[in-house]
Amino acid sequence: MDIAPLSFPDIEKSRPLVLAGPCSAETEEQVLETARRLVACGIRIFRAGIWKPRTKPGSFEGVGKDGLKWLREVKQETGMYTSTEVANARHVNEALKAGIDILWLGARTTANPFVVQEIADALLGVEIKVLVKNPVNPDIELWIGAMERLQISGIRQIAAVHRGFGSYEKGLFRNLPQWHIPIELKRRLPGLTLICDPSHIGGRSELILPISQQAMDLGFDGLMIESHFEPHNALSDKEQQITPEFLKNLLNSLVIRETSDSSESLNELRREIDEIDERLLDLISMRMSVAREIGRYKKQNNMPVLQPKRYEHLVTERLSQALGLELDEKFVELILEAIHEESVRQQIAVFNKD
Repeated sequence: MDIAPLSFPDIEKSRPLVLAGPCSAETEEQVLETARRLVACGIRIFRAGIWKPRTKPGSFEGVGKDGLKWLREVKQETGMYTSTEVANARHVNEALKAGIDILWLGARTTANPFVVQEIADALLGVEIKVLVKNPVNPDIELWIGAMERLQISGIRQIAAVHRGFGSYEKGLFRNLPQWHIPIELKRRLPGLTLICDPSHIGGRSELILPISQQAMDLGFDGLMIESHFEPHNALSDKEQQITPEFLKNLLNSLVIRETSDSSESLNELRREIDEIDERLLDLISMRMSVAREIGRYKKQNNMPVLQPKRYEHLVTERLSQALGLELDEKFVELILEAIHEESVRQQIAVFNKD
Protein backbone atom coordinates (compact mmCIF):
# COMPACT_ATOMS: atom_id res chain seq x y z
CA MET A 1 0.00 0.00 0.00
CA ASP A 2 1.34 3.42 -1.01
CA ILE A 3 0.17 5.38 2.05
CA ALA A 4 1.77 8.72 2.89
CA PRO A 5 2.31 9.64 6.54
CA LEU A 6 0.16 12.44 7.93
CA SER A 7 1.75 15.78 7.18
CA PHE A 8 0.97 19.22 8.63
CA PRO A 9 3.24 21.97 7.22
CA ASP A 10 2.74 24.25 10.23
CA ILE A 11 3.03 21.60 12.96
CA GLU A 12 6.47 20.60 14.16
CA LYS A 13 7.37 17.04 13.21
CA SER A 14 7.85 15.44 16.60
CA ARG A 15 6.29 12.71 18.69
CA PRO A 16 3.58 12.63 19.71
CA LEU A 17 1.28 14.24 17.19
CA VAL A 18 -1.77 15.03 19.36
CA LEU A 19 -5.45 15.21 18.48
CA ALA A 20 -7.62 16.28 21.40
CA GLY A 21 -11.14 17.41 22.16
CA PRO A 22 -14.39 16.18 23.65
CA CYS A 23 -15.93 12.80 23.02
CA SER A 24 -19.01 14.64 21.75
CA ALA A 25 -19.74 18.16 20.64
CA GLU A 26 -22.53 19.09 23.07
CA THR A 27 -22.99 22.85 22.95
CA GLU A 28 -21.35 25.77 21.18
CA GLU A 29 -19.96 27.01 24.49
CA GLN A 30 -18.52 23.62 25.41
CA VAL A 31 -16.83 23.17 22.02
CA LEU A 32 -15.33 26.67 21.85
CA GLU A 33 -14.21 26.84 25.49
CA THR A 34 -12.53 23.44 25.25
CA ALA A 35 -10.82 24.46 22.00
CA ARG A 36 -9.58 27.76 23.48
CA ARG A 37 -8.04 25.96 26.44
CA LEU A 38 -6.51 23.26 24.25
CA VAL A 39 -4.86 25.73 21.87
CA ALA A 40 -3.53 27.63 24.89
CA CYS A 41 -1.90 24.33 25.92
CA GLY A 42 -0.24 23.98 22.54
CA ILE A 43 -2.68 21.51 20.91
CA ARG A 44 -3.13 22.13 17.18
CA ILE A 45 -5.69 19.48 16.14
CA PHE A 46 -9.21 19.53 17.59
CA ARG A 47 -11.38 16.39 17.62
CA ALA A 48 -15.08 16.13 18.46
CA GLY A 49 -17.81 13.62 17.70
CA ILE A 50 -20.79 15.08 15.85
CA TRP A 51 -22.61 11.85 15.09
CA LYS A 52 -22.23 9.34 17.91
CA PRO A 53 -23.06 5.68 17.21
CA ARG A 54 -24.43 4.39 20.52
CA THR A 55 -25.08 0.81 21.55
CA LYS A 56 -28.66 1.46 22.67
CA PRO A 57 -31.30 3.95 21.49
CA GLY A 58 -32.07 6.78 23.87
CA SER A 59 -28.40 7.55 24.62
CA PHE A 60 -26.93 10.87 23.53
CA GLU A 61 -26.19 10.31 19.82
CA GLY A 62 -24.59 13.65 19.08
CA VAL A 63 -25.93 17.00 17.94
CA GLY A 64 -25.61 16.14 14.25
CA LYS A 65 -24.65 18.59 11.53
CA ASP A 66 -25.40 21.62 13.74
CA GLY A 67 -22.16 20.80 15.53
CA LEU A 68 -20.23 21.28 12.29
CA LYS A 69 -20.88 25.02 12.57
CA TRP A 70 -19.17 25.00 15.96
CA LEU A 71 -16.14 23.18 14.51
CA ARG A 72 -15.98 25.80 11.77
CA GLU A 73 -15.94 28.48 14.49
CA VAL A 74 -13.11 26.63 16.25
CA LYS A 75 -11.10 26.69 13.05
CA GLN A 76 -11.78 30.38 12.41
CA GLU A 77 -11.08 31.54 15.97
CA THR A 78 -8.13 29.35 16.98
CA GLY A 79 -6.60 28.25 13.68
CA MET A 80 -6.75 24.62 14.82
CA TYR A 81 -7.26 21.77 12.40
CA THR A 82 -10.63 20.11 12.95
CA SER A 83 -11.58 16.44 12.86
CA THR A 84 -14.73 14.39 13.32
CA GLU A 85 -16.08 10.87 12.86
CA VAL A 86 -18.08 9.87 9.80
CA ALA A 87 -20.15 6.71 9.50
CA ASN A 88 -21.80 7.02 6.08
CA ALA A 89 -21.68 8.98 2.82
CA ARG A 90 -24.07 11.66 4.10
CA HIS A 91 -21.77 12.40 7.02
CA VAL A 92 -18.84 12.67 4.61
CA ASN A 93 -20.62 15.14 2.35
CA GLU A 94 -21.74 17.34 5.23
CA ALA A 95 -18.30 17.31 6.85
CA LEU A 96 -16.62 18.25 3.57
CA LYS A 97 -19.05 21.15 3.05
CA ALA A 98 -18.18 22.40 6.53
CA GLY A 99 -14.46 22.39 5.73
CA ILE A 100 -13.46 19.68 8.21
CA ASP A 101 -9.74 18.91 7.81
CA ILE A 102 -9.59 15.31 9.05
CA LEU A 103 -12.17 12.53 9.05
CA TRP A 104 -12.06 9.35 11.05
CA LEU A 105 -13.81 6.00 10.79
CA GLY A 106 -14.92 4.50 14.09
CA ALA A 107 -14.45 0.90 15.17
CA ARG A 108 -17.98 -0.15 14.22
CA THR A 109 -17.61 1.42 10.78
CA THR A 110 -14.23 -0.19 10.08
CA ALA A 111 -15.80 -3.57 10.81
CA ASN A 112 -18.34 -3.14 7.97
CA PRO A 113 -16.75 -3.30 4.48
CA PHE A 114 -20.01 -2.19 2.82
CA VAL A 115 -20.07 1.06 4.83
CA VAL A 116 -16.34 1.63 4.36
CA GLN A 117 -16.80 1.29 0.60
CA GLU A 118 -19.70 3.76 0.69
CA ILE A 119 -17.46 6.26 2.48
CA ALA A 120 -14.57 5.57 0.09
CA ASP A 121 -16.86 6.21 -2.88
CA ALA A 122 -18.01 9.51 -1.34
CA LEU A 123 -14.33 10.54 -0.99
CA LEU A 124 -13.39 9.71 -4.58
CA GLY A 125 -11.21 12.52 -5.89
CA VAL A 126 -11.14 14.36 -2.54
CA GLU A 127 -7.85 15.35 -0.95
CA ILE A 128 -8.28 14.94 2.80
CA LYS A 129 -6.65 13.14 5.71
CA VAL A 130 -8.50 10.06 6.98
CA LEU A 131 -7.93 8.13 10.20
CA VAL A 132 -9.10 4.53 10.50
CA LYS A 133 -9.75 3.09 13.96
CA ASN A 134 -9.24 -0.61 14.42
CA PRO A 135 -12.36 -2.79 14.12
CA VAL A 136 -14.05 -3.88 17.35
CA ASN A 137 -12.79 -7.45 16.91
CA PRO A 138 -9.04 -8.14 16.62
CA ASP A 139 -8.91 -8.61 12.83
CA ILE A 140 -5.86 -7.00 11.25
CA GLU A 141 -6.98 -7.89 7.72
CA LEU A 142 -10.27 -6.03 8.23
CA TRP A 143 -8.30 -3.02 9.46
CA ILE A 144 -5.94 -3.07 6.49
CA GLY A 145 -8.83 -3.73 4.10
CA ALA A 146 -10.59 -0.54 5.21
CA MET A 147 -7.44 1.48 4.52
CA GLU A 148 -7.01 -0.18 1.13
CA ARG A 149 -10.55 0.80 0.11
CA LEU A 150 -9.76 4.44 0.95
CA GLN A 151 -6.46 4.28 -0.87
CA ILE A 152 -8.13 2.93 -4.02
CA SER A 153 -10.43 5.99 -3.92
CA GLY A 154 -7.38 8.24 -4.04
CA ILE A 155 -6.89 9.02 -0.35
CA ARG A 156 -3.15 9.16 0.28
CA GLN A 157 -2.76 10.50 3.82
CA ILE A 158 -4.22 7.71 5.94
CA ALA A 159 -3.45 6.94 9.57
CA ALA A 160 -4.40 4.01 11.77
CA VAL A 161 -5.83 4.63 15.24
CA HIS A 162 -5.42 1.89 17.84
CA ARG A 163 -8.34 2.11 20.29
CA GLY A 164 -8.22 -1.45 21.64
CA PHE A 165 -10.47 -4.44 21.02
CA GLY A 166 -13.80 -5.39 22.52
CA SER A 167 -14.08 -8.19 25.06
CA TYR A 168 -16.87 -9.75 27.09
CA GLU A 169 -14.49 -9.98 30.03
CA LYS A 170 -14.52 -7.11 32.50
CA GLY A 171 -10.99 -6.20 33.42
CA LEU A 172 -8.64 -3.27 33.87
CA PHE A 173 -9.22 -1.90 30.37
CA ARG A 174 -12.38 -0.82 28.62
CA ASN A 175 -10.94 -2.30 25.43
CA LEU A 176 -8.05 -4.77 25.41
CA PRO A 177 -4.84 -3.21 24.00
CA GLN A 178 -3.52 -6.39 22.33
CA TRP A 179 -0.42 -4.40 21.40
CA HIS A 180 0.90 -7.15 19.13
CA ILE A 181 -1.77 -6.29 16.52
CA PRO A 182 -0.78 -2.63 15.90
CA ILE A 183 2.87 -3.71 16.09
CA GLU A 184 2.23 -6.22 13.31
CA LEU A 185 0.33 -3.54 11.37
CA LYS A 186 3.35 -1.22 11.58
CA ARG A 187 5.64 -4.05 10.48
CA ARG A 188 3.52 -4.65 7.39
CA LEU A 189 2.96 -0.95 6.64
CA PRO A 190 6.12 0.77 7.93
CA GLY A 191 5.26 4.18 6.41
CA LEU A 192 1.86 4.31 8.10
CA THR A 193 1.20 6.93 10.78
CA LEU A 194 0.14 5.01 13.89
CA ILE A 195 -1.90 6.78 16.56
CA CYS A 196 -3.00 5.47 19.95
CA ASP A 197 -6.37 6.29 21.53
CA PRO A 198 -5.68 5.75 25.26
CA SER A 199 -9.08 7.18 26.22
CA HIS A 200 -10.95 4.27 24.65
CA ILE A 201 -8.41 1.64 25.62
CA GLY A 202 -8.44 2.63 29.29
CA GLY A 203 -11.97 3.94 29.71
CA ARG A 204 -10.80 5.82 32.81
CA SER A 205 -8.86 9.07 33.07
CA GLU A 206 -6.21 7.63 35.41
CA LEU A 207 -5.17 5.07 32.77
CA ILE A 208 -4.53 7.58 30.00
CA LEU A 209 -0.96 8.42 31.07
CA PRO A 210 0.39 4.85 31.45
CA ILE A 211 -1.24 3.77 28.17
CA SER A 212 0.13 6.83 26.38
CA GLN A 213 3.60 6.12 27.73
CA GLN A 214 3.43 2.52 26.57
CA ALA A 215 2.36 3.69 23.11
CA MET A 216 5.34 6.05 22.95
CA ASP A 217 7.68 3.28 24.11
CA LEU A 218 6.36 1.12 21.26
CA GLY A 219 7.10 3.83 18.70
CA PHE A 220 3.59 5.14 18.03
CA ASP A 221 3.52 8.44 16.15
CA GLY A 222 0.64 10.14 17.92
CA LEU A 223 -2.15 10.19 20.47
CA MET A 224 -5.88 10.86 20.18
CA ILE A 225 -7.10 11.91 23.62
CA GLU A 226 -10.56 12.97 24.75
CA SER A 227 -10.52 16.31 26.53
CA HIS A 228 -13.44 18.35 27.91
CA PHE A 229 -13.25 21.62 29.83
CA GLU A 230 -15.73 20.13 32.35
CA PRO A 231 -15.39 16.31 32.14
CA HIS A 232 -17.77 15.69 35.05
CA ASN A 233 -20.57 17.34 33.05
CA ALA A 234 -19.91 15.48 29.79
CA LEU A 235 -22.93 13.86 28.13
CA SER A 236 -20.92 10.81 27.02
CA ASP A 237 -17.89 8.92 28.34
CA LYS A 238 -17.20 11.37 31.17
CA GLU A 239 -14.96 8.85 32.98
CA GLN A 240 -12.36 8.85 30.19
CA GLN A 241 -12.14 12.59 29.48
CA ILE A 242 -9.58 14.95 30.99
CA THR A 243 -9.26 18.73 31.14
CA PRO A 244 -6.94 20.51 28.70
CA GLU A 245 -4.73 21.52 31.63
CA PHE A 246 -4.45 17.90 32.79
CA LEU A 247 -3.62 16.92 29.21
CA LYS A 248 -0.81 19.47 29.08
CA ASN A 249 0.74 18.05 32.28
CA LEU A 250 0.31 14.52 30.95
CA LEU A 251 2.12 15.31 27.71
CA ASN A 252 4.92 17.06 29.57
CA SER A 253 5.44 13.97 31.73
CA LEU A 254 5.81 11.57 28.80
CA VAL A 255 9.27 10.17 28.16
CA ILE A 256 9.91 10.16 24.42
CA ARG A 257 12.65 7.79 23.35
CA GLU A 258 13.68 8.63 19.82
CA THR A 259 15.35 5.99 17.68
CA SER A 260 19.10 6.21 17.21
CA ASP A 261 21.80 4.22 15.46
CA SER A 262 22.28 0.76 16.89
CA SER A 263 25.42 0.14 18.94
CA GLU A 264 27.58 -2.95 18.44
CA SER A 265 26.37 -4.38 21.77
CA LEU A 266 22.73 -4.00 20.66
CA ASN A 267 23.50 -5.62 17.32
CA GLU A 268 25.15 -8.52 19.16
CA LEU A 269 22.03 -9.01 21.30
CA ARG A 270 19.87 -8.93 18.17
CA ARG A 271 22.06 -11.58 16.55
CA GLU A 272 21.55 -13.69 19.66
CA ILE A 273 17.77 -13.22 19.36
CA ASP A 274 17.93 -14.30 15.70
CA GLU A 275 19.80 -17.49 16.62
CA ILE A 276 17.31 -18.30 19.39
CA ASP A 277 14.40 -17.74 17.01
CA GLU A 278 15.94 -20.15 14.50
CA ARG A 279 16.32 -22.78 17.21
CA LEU A 280 12.73 -22.19 18.32
CA LEU A 281 11.45 -22.83 14.79
CA ASP A 282 13.56 -25.98 14.54
CA LEU A 283 12.13 -27.23 17.86
CA ILE A 284 8.56 -26.47 16.80
CA SER A 285 9.15 -28.31 13.53
CA MET A 286 10.46 -31.31 15.50
CA ARG A 287 7.42 -31.18 17.77
CA MET A 288 5.05 -31.24 14.80
CA SER A 289 6.95 -34.20 13.36
CA VAL A 290 6.29 -36.08 16.61
CA ALA A 291 2.65 -34.95 16.51
CA ARG A 292 2.30 -36.52 13.05
CA GLU A 293 3.76 -39.78 14.41
CA ILE A 294 1.20 -39.66 17.22
CA GLY A 295 -1.52 -39.09 14.60
CA ARG A 296 -0.42 -42.23 12.74
CA TYR A 297 -0.47 -44.23 15.96
CA LYS A 298 -3.97 -43.00 16.85
CA LYS A 299 -5.21 -43.79 13.35
CA GLN A 300 -3.78 -47.33 13.45
CA ASN A 301 -5.28 -47.94 16.90
CA ASN A 302 -8.66 -46.32 16.16
CA MET A 303 -8.18 -43.54 18.73
CA PRO A 304 -9.71 -40.03 18.47
CA VAL A 305 -7.40 -37.11 17.72
CA LEU A 306 -8.55 -34.99 20.66
CA GLN A 307 -7.41 -36.11 24.10
CA PRO A 308 -8.77 -33.42 26.49
CA LYS A 309 -7.31 -34.92 29.67
CA ARG A 310 -3.84 -35.10 28.15
CA TYR A 311 -4.06 -31.43 27.00
CA GLU A 312 -5.28 -30.29 30.43
CA HIS A 313 -2.40 -32.14 32.11
CA LEU A 314 0.10 -30.60 29.67
CA VAL A 315 -1.16 -27.05 30.24
CA THR A 316 -1.14 -27.44 34.02
CA GLU A 317 2.44 -28.74 34.02
CA ARG A 318 3.77 -26.11 31.62
CA LEU A 319 2.09 -23.22 33.45
CA SER A 320 3.62 -24.43 36.70
CA GLN A 321 6.99 -24.55 34.96
CA ALA A 322 6.51 -21.01 33.60
CA LEU A 323 6.27 -19.54 37.10
CA GLY A 324 9.93 -20.35 37.67
CA LEU A 325 11.08 -19.00 34.30
CA GLU A 326 9.92 -15.37 34.61
CA LEU A 327 7.27 -15.95 31.94
CA ASP A 328 3.79 -14.47 32.04
CA GLU A 329 1.17 -17.16 32.63
CA LYS A 330 -1.25 -15.83 29.98
CA PHE A 331 1.56 -15.58 27.45
CA VAL A 332 2.54 -19.22 28.01
CA GLU A 333 -1.09 -20.30 27.85
CA LEU A 334 -1.46 -18.50 24.51
CA ILE A 335 1.62 -20.24 23.10
CA LEU A 336 0.47 -23.65 24.30
CA GLU A 337 -2.96 -23.12 22.78
CA ALA A 338 -1.46 -22.20 19.40
CA ILE A 339 0.92 -25.17 19.44
CA HIS A 340 -1.89 -27.54 20.44
CA GLU A 341 -4.14 -26.27 17.64
CA GLU A 342 -1.38 -26.83 15.08
CA SER A 343 -0.63 -30.29 16.51
CA VAL A 344 -4.30 -31.24 16.16
CA ARG A 345 -4.31 -29.91 12.59
CA GLN A 346 -1.22 -31.99 11.76
CA GLN A 347 -2.82 -35.13 13.23
CA ILE A 348 -6.10 -34.55 11.35
CA ALA A 349 -4.05 -34.22 8.15
CA VAL A 350 -2.58 -37.68 8.89
CA PHE A 351 -6.09 -39.09 9.48
CA ASN A 352 -7.29 -37.71 6.15
CA LYS A 353 -4.35 -39.12 4.23
CA ASP A 354 -5.05 -42.22 2.21
